[in-house]
Amino acid sequence: MIQLRKYQPKDWDAIATIHDRARIDELKASVGVEAFLSLAATAEDEELFAGEVWVAQDNNLVVGFVAIDSEMTWITWLYVLPDCYRQGIGRKLLRHAISNCKSTVYVSVLSGNDAALNLYQSEGFKIVETKTGKLSGNESFSATGYVLQCDRQKSQIAWGADKS
Repeated sequence: MIQLRKYQPKDWDAIATIHDRARIDELKASVGVEAFLSLAATAEDEELFAGEVWVAQDNNLVVGFVAIDSEMTWITWLYVLPDCYRQGIGRKLLRHAISNCKSTVYVSVLSGNDAALNLYQSEGFKIVETKTGKLSGNESFSATGYVLQCDRQKSQIAWGADKS
């Protein structure tokens, strides 16, 4: 059973592995793996710990993580261990993050990352902007992506009784 809890420093190795493996998949579908930089290389500049970070655990193994910014309006990171894709972990992390954000929630997704785009849209997010510019985390590459927005209350109403 998947349990969510706040990030602890002992989780660093696990979330670094999750990010690094899943980021490769994300980049394969978008700008290319040549743009890959590890979590160790990007976490500080990209302000991973500026807000709140939660991890998903399955039998004491960290299998995913999500972060929101200090303003509690942006979901800034959401990654799941590739071995655990399509098991509802990303959705559970996303719903948890939404429930901890202010009334309007934003997220950005790289063009080509259809799995993430489909997840966000299935939870009520709508594309509000398309941007082309420097890739966040590795500014030597250009990328196109979407800004999505969701009204937290409408999203939670859509979940009905399933608030997992």
